Amino acid sequence: MNLYSYSFKGMCAAAGGKLLAAVMVLTLCSATLVSPVWSQETAPAPVAASEGGTASSAGMQAAAGFSTLLYLPFKAAFAIGGGIVGGLTYLFSGLDENSAKKVWNTTLYGTYIITPEHLQGDKPIRFLGVPDQADQATGQPAPEPIR
Repeated sequence: MNLYSYSFKGMCAAAGGKLLAAVMVLTLCSATLVSPVWSQETAPAPVAASEGGTASSAGMQAAAGFSTLLYLPFKAAFAIGGGIVGGLTYLFSGLDENSAKKVWNTTLYGTYIITPEHLQGDKPIRFLGVPDQADQATGQPAPEPIR
């Protein structure tokens, strides 16, 4: 009877359970603590003749909510992985913050919540972040790759 193999298996099972619990808590917090999408409007919406909207707008809200439930865990996992990889990039590049920011900007920014505007095609869904404008404003061409 090998006691070390049993304790190692037990530790792996406990670590896997803790990781699953942490991911579930993160997903639950992301879904419940995010401010409602309709509170982010900059201009007040015109008052409709009927209070409460239409059936099609309610359907779009429901479809957007369901789409967010499917999309958000993948985007959150990608962002968490990108945060870790960006940190490792920072360490292994000799503490070069620009290299790490390239990874962080690509993975951490982007669309996290799907709205009806995304589903209607009015706004693009960006899984990857948009590059920082300061990097593009230098006006210098990118260096050619070493051949």
